[in-house]
Amino acid sequence: MQGDAYQNENEIPKEGQTKTPQGQEKSQKKLFSTSVIIALIAGISAIICVSIFSGSLTNYKKYSGSNGITVTGSASCDFESDLIVWRGSFFAYGQTPKAAYKSIKSNADVIKDYLVENGIEESELSFSSVSISQRWVTEYNDDGKRIGEYLDGYDLSQTVTVTSEDIDKVDAVSRDITKLLEANIEFESDSPEYYYTKLDELKLDLIEQATANAKARAEIIADGTKSHTTKLLSANLGVFQITAQNSNSEYSYGGAFDTSSRNKTATITVKLNYATN
Repeated sequence: MQGDAYQNENEIPKEGQTKTPQGQEKSQKKLFSTSVIIALIAGISAIICVSIFSGSLTNYKKYSGSNGITVTGSASCDFESDLIVWRGSFFAYGQTPKAAYKSIKSNADVIKDYLVENGIEESELSFSSVSISQRWVTEYNDDGKRIGEYLDGYDLSQTVTVTSEDIDKVDAVSRDITKLLEANIEFESDSPEYYYTKLDELKLDLIEQATANAKARAEIIADGTKSHTTKLLSANLGVFQITAQNSNSEYSYGGAFDTSSRNKTATITVKLNYATN
């Protein structure tokens, strides 16, 4: 034999020495034990990871909206406006600002008297500030060539606003401005605007009704699939619309708010997402 055999398997063999069969066997057993321990640790870690993932997936399936029921409920009601706003504009002209202002002030006094005589309370009236602009005239020569401009006076305008809860009264006045025209007052009447002062209360009632409608829809769907609704996962308020009654108004993404009609319809939607089991 070449070299001396060494007995201690942990001892580094010196040159010319070889391991004994007993030492080789012990080394192999130790290596096998180490491999088994590593494999066990890896296996346990994999089981823990799978368990955590499975638990997370179970919770996701239990509460995810994709496996739940999403429904949209709606509610609507008809109502009548309780406030009217009517505006009218009038105009005056003068060669000087002073003359023009005197004219428009006289027109404002005539308009105020006319409205009060027709039942409008002074507290329901408001006059805007006066707007003024210069009137320029362009000059041309006999050949039609522009030769310049000159100032030809001042145009003034003002707006009167009537705000009242007596809709019938203001409606009637807004449709009859003959006396003002007969007084040589240039008066432009706008269409009345109609509002509802209890809109917040109305909206809350509609939200409650739409939510109940959505819940009922969800329960019907759940019964049809042999399941039950459990946790409410989310709730979203949809579009709030106010349109004229019996109109063909199109629903818009951002909602609609009609002011041209006295009688209106309010509509709202609510989207609910329920988990099921």
